[in-house]
Amino acid sequence: MIDYAVINPATGETLATYDTFTDAQVEDAIARAASAATTWAATSPAERANVIRRIAELHRERKDELGAIIVREMGKPIAAAVGEVEFAADIIEFYADNIEKITADQPLDIVGDGTAVVRRAPLGALLGIMPWNFPAYQVARFAAPNLAIGNTIILKHAPQCPESAAAIEAIYRDAGLPDGGYVNVYATNEQAATIIADPRVHGVSVTGSERAGAAVAEVAGRNLKKVALELGGSDPFIVLSTDDLDAVVQNAVDARLDNNGQSCNGAKRFIVVDGLYEEFTSKFVASLAAVSAEDPTQEDTVLGPLSSLAAAERLQEQVDTAVSQGATLLTGGTREGAFFAPTVLADVTPAMDVYREELFGPAAVVYRVADEDAAVALANDTSFGLGSYVFTTDAEQAERVANGIEAGMVYVNLVLADSPELPFGGVKRSGTSRELGLLAADEFVNKKLIRKG
Repeated sequence: MIDYAVINPATGETLATYDTFTDAQVEDAIARAASAATTWAATSPAERANVIRRIAELHRERKDELGAIIVREMGKPIAAAVGEVEFAADIIEFYADNIEKITADQPLDIVGDGTAVVRRAPLGALLGIMPWNFPAYQVARFAAPNLAIGNTIILKHAPQCPESAAAIEAIYRDAGLPDGGYVNVYATNEQAATIIADPRVHGVSVTGSERAGAAVAEVAGRNLKKVALELGGSDPFIVLSTDDLDAVVQNAVDARLDNNGQSCNGAKRFIVVDGLYEEFTSKFVASLAAVSAEDPTQEDTVLGPLSSLAAAERLQEQVDTAVSQGATLLTGGTREGAFFAPTVLADVTPAMDVYREELFGPAAVVYRVADEDAAVALANDTSFGLGSYVFTTDAEQAERVANGIEAGMVYVNLVLADSPELPFGGVKRSGTSRELGLLAADEFVNKKLIRKG
């Protein structure tokens, strides 16, 4: 049976197919990861760091190969694809550099005599279920902190990223992990449920849609397994005041078009105070309209195709429905195959479907609000709570808005500022956990109390 395939979204051509694993292959993967967990946990942090650092080095050495694969699989422009691999290397290296801090005992102040510490111990084999939109970066931010702790990894990549999955597994193997330290599985959803239920597997992390997260969490809950969820987002981009509107508009364009508009934490709802709305919207629409979707293999391409024809058709359906329900189409709204024109909708109301939906592609909604309070209320009127962006010249206002927004991340006067040391995650239906930074290494760990008299 073939479920895994590389289908170039720019051309629609099927470039490669991969057989789904048999149940015996899945069993072998679990057994290898469980066996390796004992060996890897007993390896000193310094030795683990050396291997993890080599994983980062191999990402950099093979960045052009990995980048080209990403372009073939999901249409990311080549410059951005190579940049993704470099960022993945930075993330992995961060955990090698900070492994002593991650694994160090935490002394506790106690009442009475003796000592007490919290010692972080690995749980064992973990399952990661990763999405297609960042084939290298998503794996790095799950695998690296957990390998640093001493866990081992079973990795189920998205069915449209099998070539990335194989190339990344080769990197982890070639870096010197013990056999089973990182195992790729071309598994079905049913086989993934089997892996989660297996007593040799001690947790699961999924990055994906709400539907996928709910399905995984249900299986994990039935089997009393730790689960980490990184799900969707409909991040607000709030404009309250500025000394340089052109710069704010460019930030808005960059935040919406990043990764062909397919980032969970990409800005999607642009909430602008009344006094700036007309000028911002005019400039924003003009800037987006000037960008055309082009061949992702070209170095100067800014916007490539969506990840698949189905993804483009889904976005087309959302935009068409919004217009049929009364939204105003300011630009775009058209596609050729998987290539989708940058799109802006206005006059969206809570009665429309798009008001509640995530737009995964180069489509934005602009809203006019009266003031700061109205902006925060609109920003929070969503089931999502991943990231957010606030532009203001008033430092006190920035603090108020940052405190008032219901999201896991708030970026003030900047976009695209993710970094290995900064925790990533959301609240509400955007997820339950944190990746990146030191917090990522605390998700799948036994915080063991050791009390001595």
